[in-house]
Amino acid sequence: MGRADPEEGQLPAPVKPPDGGWGWIVLLGCFVITGFSYAFPKAVSVYFKELMKDFHVGYSDTAWISSIMLAMLYGTGPVCSIMVNQFGCRPVMLIGGLLASSGMILASFTTNIIELYLTAGVLTGLGMALNFQPSLIMLGTYFDKRRPLANGLAAAGSPVFLSSLSPLGQVLLEKFGWRGGFLIMGGLLLNCCTCGAVMRPLDMGMKRKMEKAQDKYEAKEMLPIGGKSEEGISTADGTKKAKKAKKKPKKGKKLLDFSIFSNRGFIIYTISKFILVLGLFVPPILLVNYAKDTGVPDTEAAFLLSIIGFIDIFARPACGMVAGLKWVRPHVAYLFSFAMLFNGLTDICSARASNYTGLVIFCVFFGISYGMVGALQFEVLMAIVGSQKFSSAIGLVLLIEAFAVLIGPPSAGRLVDALKNYEVIFYLAGSEVVLSALFLAVATYCCLNRGKKKEPPLEKNPSAGGGSDTEEAESDVQEAEEHSSDNHQPAHSTENAVVAANEEANHVAEEQSGEGGGCPEGDGEVLARDGCSTDQMVERDSF
Repeated sequence: MGRADPEEGQLPAPVKPPDGGWGWIVLLGCFVITGFSYAFPKAVSVYFKELMKDFHVGYSDTAWISSIMLAMLYGTGPVCSIMVNQFGCRPVMLIGGLLASSGMILASFTTNIIELYLTAGVLTGLGMALNFQPSLIMLGTYFDKRRPLANGLAAAGSPVFLSSLSPLGQVLLEKFGWRGGFLIMGGLLLNCCTCGAVMRPLDMGMKRKMEKAQDKYEAKEMLPIGGKSEEGISTADGTKKAKKAKKKPKKGKKLLDFSIFSNRGFIIYTISKFILVLGLFVPPILLVNYAKDTGVPDTEAAFLLSIIGFIDIFARPACGMVAGLKWVRPHVAYLFSFAMLFNGLTDICSARASNYTGLVIFCVFFGISYGMVGALQFEVLMAIVGSQKFSSAIGLVLLIEAFAVLIGPPSAGRLVDALKNYEVIFYLAGSEVVLSALFLAVATYCCLNRGKKKEPPLEKNPSAGGGSDTEEAESDVQEAEEHSSDNHQPAHSTENAVVAANEEANHVAEEQSGEGGGCPEGDGEVLARDGCSTDQMVERDSF
């Protein structure tokens, strides 16, 4: 990704992620948000029997509550991207937490199933969507070197919350009824506001440090050795004003960046993810009924899902650690392909399982592969598009996945009703997952890796994004410290320092001339960043 000047209306200046510090608090918030977003639609299913009795509806009618929640979580991706790009992550998450909580609180006062669809389904689902996507964006902002591990730890929130919210919901149902349970669940969702409050923007403080370092360097560059600092600072202020006077007006910020569709890696990832989602969620949805049809008791059949969740808790962080290894991370797309291939083959091999032992073995391997997929899916997307375009990319990907979610599991259910055979469904789901794995691996190798080998190496050019802004700021600080140490040199070394300063000024002029398309060099002159005309030059004080 090329580097762009934020003051010319392109992308904001990239800020170096701290890979720790406050980022661990952000990771904890993302862990909680991920847990609520994925586990809550499944956890409310414990209330369905009571809802069927009170509203005199069938199971399919109550199941629409969870379906609407998931549809809002996936389908509102572009809306979340637009709001994040316009207002930032923290305000969007605070609003989302209030919406999610208010939806469950209002649902506790409903009198028919339609009102439940609008409150617990639409309102709570929208609130969780406004929390889930910004939390992933902030996680990518705070972590770079440790980002695979951070994604794995955050993804572990889904199985952890699923294993805790379902028993909690059962206890609340027994003591307070479904209305009291919904009310308390709504209070729990207010924790999303707390998680949103800790999502402190990273760029503000870092940009101030970069500006101070740049001003300090310019002041010391202008200052004659042994002179007064006030003179150098005033000259630097004049230079800064001259730069601001010549800057172009800002362009409007894109609310949704569709230019990512020109990225071949993003297209390959999106197609592969669509095929994956068609079959990924089918086995866990049908597993319990499949076990019952083979003669497994109800309690033991329900325990199979607990096995998957328990394995999943440890598989996601472990896979994140593996993905963060130096020799693995450049090939994380192939690791993701292996995880999908592992998952698909597990479905195919278990299609003929006819006893409880075989189903337990399937759950162990499925939990490992499912955890690997969950830990890597957003890490691969971040690696493809970068943190600057991730907010738009994830919104569009979730929207495309929403169609797959609405096609895959319902189609599998209809096939089960028509064929009365789960074996075919497992074969079909596994084949879809395997197909997505092979497509991602082959397309990545043929379309991306070979293309990179054929492209000639790009010259390092400041305008082409040869280095990050943070690296330039760090070099500015080092150079400024070197200049400050030069001021303490004895008087007889002044001539050597003058020669070095002139050479450095010429070097800066040559670097900045790359942005202006080649400018005439002048002795003792410093060029402004935005051009090379004579009215944009600042005279240096002669030594």
